[in-house]
Amino acid sequence: MDWPHDPDGEEGSEGGRKYGLAVLAKKLDEDEDFPLSRDEFVEEHGDEPIRINYERVVSVDDIFEHVEPAEFETILDFHRAVGAAMRSGGFWDYHPVGANPETKRA
Repeated sequence: MDWPHDPDGEEGSEGGRKYGLAVLAKKLDEDEDFPLSRDEFVEEHGDEPIRINYERVVSVDDIFEHVEPAEFETILDFHRAVGAAMRSGGFWDYHPVGANPETKRA
């Protein structure tokens, strides 16, 4: 896929490599952007690259296909919904389970 910018470049990660939810959160202003519409966020950022790990890059749109709420009241709501979407969509390979956070999903 041709990205509108390099996910590891200055625009994509502010000069250093950042991953997943950290990159998405940098696109928001906690005081000014909430409540936030999922669809408006995707319309503005959907084609932008998000580095998931050292070898995988996906679009914002790919991640948000798995986000259920249509609106987020706070940045914490955003983090929870996007984190759940990234886990359910298979974007993260680490999934804490119960009392043993070292467990990886099968």
